[in-house]
Amino acid sequence: MARAFSRIAFTPKVKAAQTRMGSRDGYRSAELGEPETVELTSHEVDFISARDSFYQGTVGENGWPYVQHRGGPAGFLKVLDAQTIGYADFAGNRQYISVGNLDGDDRISLFLMDYPGQRRLKIWGRARLIDEDSEPALMARLECRDYRASVERGVVITVEAFDWNCPKYITPRFTGHEVKLSAGSQSNDALRSAPNQEDLDEIGTGPLTLVVTGMRQITRRVRSFELRAPDRSELPTVSAGAHLSVPVRLRDGSIVTRQYSVATNPDRRDLFEIAVLREDAGRGGSSAIHASWQIGTRIACALPVNQFPLHDDYRHAVLIAGGIGITAIKPMAQALNARGSSFELHYSGRSPGDMAYRDLLSLEFADRLRLYFTRIEGGKRLDLPAVMHAAPDDSLFYVCGPGPLIDAAREAAHKLGVAANRLQYENFV
Repeated sequence: MARAFSRIAFTPKVKAAQTRMGSRDGYRSAELGEPETVELTSHEVDFISARDSFYQGTVGENGWPYVQHRGGPAGFLKVLDAQTIGYADFAGNRQYISVGNLDGDDRISLFLMDYPGQRRLKIWGRARLIDEDSEPALMARLECRDYRASVERGVVITVEAFDWNCPKYITPRFTGHEVKLSAGSQSNDALRSAPNQEDLDEIGTGPLTLVVTGMRQITRRVRSFELRAPDRSELPTVSAGAHLSVPVRLRDGSIVTRQYSVATNPDRRDLFEIAVLREDAGRGGSSAIHASWQIGTRIACALPVNQFPLHDDYRHAVLIAGGIGITAIKPMAQALNARGSSFELHYSGRSPGDMAYRDLLSLEFADRLRLYFTRIEGGKRLDLPAVMHAAPDDSLFYVCGPGPLIDAAREAAHKLGVAANRLQYENFV
């Protein structure tokens, strides 16, 4: 959704502000490629269907914006198809500001919040107002059975863009219903839809106990987790390239172990950060983490291990990341930068919106970062032989990503006569 989002949000004045503040280079890549087909995925559909309120912005004839809160039973904002959402507009204070605004300008913006999960989704679209006389069948789809509020009209929105916003400063808040559920005052059936208390109990038997203290939705499918010591004491020292083996409780109750790179800047001693790509067709570990880990989840894991270490001299480094492999490469770039070493960073992903830490890396290493896109027509693709051939003769290559990327790097190194000890790689399965 990066191109559709940037087309609406990045006006000339916004771009000028980004230039002044130094973030323009980081966001320019969001505008590359052909126009996208805007479609809500199952991830957005599930999120939208679980909301019981949202904030709505419209623009009046005088140019002033107006923000309104809309609420109802969970799921009252309905997904009608992959490009259309709508809701039954319940009677309120009868000012009709949003109604009047939409009569003159059909542009609308929605802000959907998940305070407990620290997630938020922005939606831009074009709205039209309907009623039972004009479109009775569609109105029937928008109605909420067993909800007694008076319905005045329906609002149907054609989605033009959406964007998952950074949740860094979202304060977790819980409804009275959620608090009662966590206290065990509801029925067992209701408790099954509440956060599972087992997820707040300590998982695993390792020597290092960590607690989830923060979560951020970095991309549509990648969520990062901040892990700290329960008493906020310093954590074991880790070097760039290290990973954690974390225990995960699957849906059947079994405990498995999954390995994730420590993506934190190696200078930090107060927390570890891991970024988890949700693989719906995977073995269940990443989906279980996304579904069950929350603020307060405790895990007892093994101590960090580094099987992908950086060199300790000042030879030039060529860092190459594919997809979620950036989690191992990011701290390498930060470590090399901190010690003044020469390096370049090549990062390939499906599209700008699918690339974790892209904005951060663009800001930190604008002159050393090269971005490549595999799913955008006309987007630049990573040419490994060319990159490796252009590097200084004594360069060291660090590659992290899916199997095909590793295979391509090994083949290019072999053809170019790069010694085996100059190519280090880690395969993300």
